[in-house]
Amino acid sequence: MANVEVTYADQQQINTFNKLNQRFRECEAEAKAQKALLEDLDDASNELILVDDDQIRFVVGECFLHVDSDEAESRIQDAQSEAQNRVTKVQSEISELKANMAQLKKELYGKFGDSINLEDE
Repeated sequence: MANVEVTYADQQQINTFNKLNQRFRECEAEAKAQKALLEDLDDASNELILVDDDQIRFVVGECFLHVDSDEAESRIQDAQSEAQNRVTKVQSEISELKANMAQLKKELYGKFGDSINLEDE
């Protein structure tokens, strides 16, 4: 099986696998970042409970705004919701990418056996 000819269609499948694998890695990094953001937002929400002041300094971009605690809590909840939605969306994409990559692996390993390596390094 060492002399199996690589057709144009086979090369397209290999290229597709590589593109899916790259997107998979990007999605994993994004999911990790969004989960870290969720933890930070949860910490901020917990800290907000402990604050006695009516005015809270809330960061927006590179600026601080003075908002009341209800407004700060609302903004944190909105950010948590947005981050959670993004995590869910990215995890869904990761599942889809895994399924597509598994199908391509099956087809390519079926044809090329040990002559091809599609595993992560």
